[in-house]
Amino acid sequence: MKRIGLSVAFVLVALMLFSACAKKKTPELTPEQAASDETLYKLGEELIKKDPEKARLYLRQVIDSFPKSFYAQRAKLAIANSYFDKGDESSMILAAAEYREFITLFPYSPSASVAQFRLGMTFFVKALKPGRDQSKTRLALNEFKKVTDQYPLSEEAKEAKKKIQECEERLAEHEFIVGRFYYRRKVYRAAVKRLTDILTTYPFYSKLDQVYYLLADSYLQSGKVEESRPFFTKLVSDYPQSPWAPKAQARLRDIEQKTGEKTQSE
Repeated sequence: MKRIGLSVAFVLVALMLFSACAKKKTPELTPEQAASDETLYKLGEELIKKDPEKARLYLRQVIDSFPKSFYAQRAKLAIANSYFDKGDESSMILAAAEYREFITLFPYSPSASVAQFRLGMTFFVKALKPGRDQSKTRLALNEFKKVTDQYPLSEEAKEAKKKIQECEERLAEHEFIVGRFYYRRKVYRAAVKRLTDILTTYPFYSKLDQVYYLLADSYLQSGKVEESRPFFTKLVSDYPQSPWAPKAQARLRDIEQKTGEKTQSE
């Protein structure tokens, strides 16, 4: 009997603890509050800075109970923003998921462009430096392009264009670092591949003068003199103030001299 009594007591204590935990996780609402989407939203909005987890419960209740409400859109965006504002890696993953769901649930919302732009930002702010893996930069670029394609007249499209330029600059810099690495180690074929990719994919890269020189010299050093000449010439004509222009001119003089000597010998 004592054993049975102890077991019952243990179960009762466990149930009490479980009930207490459940109360902490579930917002206590009056029937009037639970029946108002506006009230629920405002409760969540008031708590979003102080107690984000509890605030999200109120906001999710708006979405679940009033899915077609104007406040459901605002609640969904507020949840996504709360994760974004936290800023750590896992929160950014959750923010991205919430922004995607918002776009799916409310594709014609005036805030859809905001959600799409901030989706790109979840990747952009976590992208690594150009010398490291650029997978997040590519993901960000893809999402920013969706802003300009799908919401071209929005304010976010203007900001997205700037971010697209930043992403492309970062990706071009990554390719340049790799191409320069191959060039310095005299792996000219690989250098040519990387440097050519920059010219074809990122025509607004800020270091194109260096790209032209390294590409031209990679061709020259690998014995492809005629392939090198147009790139040296392009550097001299388009970037006359570049510190690489005199080097390109010197290379062109060497090429002309050797070509002339070869012609005379023939």
